[in-house]
Amino acid sequence: MNTTWQAELAESFTRLSDLLDFLELDEIHRPEFQAVTERFSFRVTPSYARRMSKRNPRDPLLLQVLPDARELIDHPNYASDPVGDLDAVTAPGVLQKYRGRVLLITTGACAIHCRYCFRRNFPYDANMISKRQEQDALDAIRADRSIREVILSGGDPLVLSDERLARLIEQIGAIPHIRRLRIHTRLPIVLPSRVTAELIAALTETRLKSVVVIHANHANEFDRDVSEALAAFQKARICLLNQTVLLKGVNDDAEILIRLSETLFENGVIPYYLHLLDKARGTQHFDLTTDKALAIYQAMRETLPGYLLPKLVREEAGRPYKTPVG
Repeated sequence: MNTTWQAELAESFTRLSDLLDFLELDEIHRPEFQAVTERFSFRVTPSYARRMSKRNPRDPLLLQVLPDARELIDHPNYASDPVGDLDAVTAPGVLQKYRGRVLLITTGACAIHCRYCFRRNFPYDANMISKRQEQDALDAIRADRSIREVILSGGDPLVLSDERLARLIEQIGAIPHIRRLRIHTRLPIVLPSRVTAELIAALTETRLKSVVVIHANHANEFDRDVSEALAAFQKARICLLNQTVLLKGVNDDAEILIRLSETLFENGVIPYYLHLLDKARGTQHFDLTTDKALAIYQAMRETLPGYLLPKLVREEAGRPYKTPVG
């Protein structure tokens, strides 16, 4: 595997004008983009950009990262903390919403800034585990014997170095009552070079059962590099699941989602969840009605075998589990 993922990450597009020039889309430069990216910054990896169709302003990958003036409209039903993360904080960087598992906010950094991100307004500075706070977080987990699973989240935990991840995984594995380690990440999709031999070793040299939950929304996100990265997880017998967000204008079509499920399975990934949009402030233009979501899901159900049909859910603050829809 390519071991220069940090160099590729450093070459990310951080100015929208540069990405639009690369895609030969000069005509959609708009003055309001500056105000939008001041509220939520812009970042796209070169690898992800290369999968976008040039001269196509409706490309489904572009639409996931393209700033939109509607992000500046504050809607009363869309909040800064749409799923109750802050109420679930039990220690700095530690969230517990559901019985038996706990989530660590390992970083606020991501390789790509998806405009629909449910944590786009999250106060990371006060709610993630720094190296100094790591031990306090682990002590809190060690003290609660009801916890069986630790979930690494962010931001994106795979932005951390292999060395820091390996050390953190080793420390989690030393807690006797923890059985599983889960990592939620978009990097195998947007920065496939991140899947290094050292990362695979960190996930396989632990006694914990490792689960990697990737995040893909469209079959066009897959190319040879992504397939090779996922194959490395498969070869190591690491369980691969996928979460998709249902996004208006991007994948709100049964045929698109059917193709995604089939592409996931071809790459050894089980479709896990199809999420209704978390109502984060500035994301309302991606939302669609529950009735529309149910119609799409019914068409998927009529076509796909059960093992390729993700669960349609929404996350609601304060609920003890994700709410099934339909």
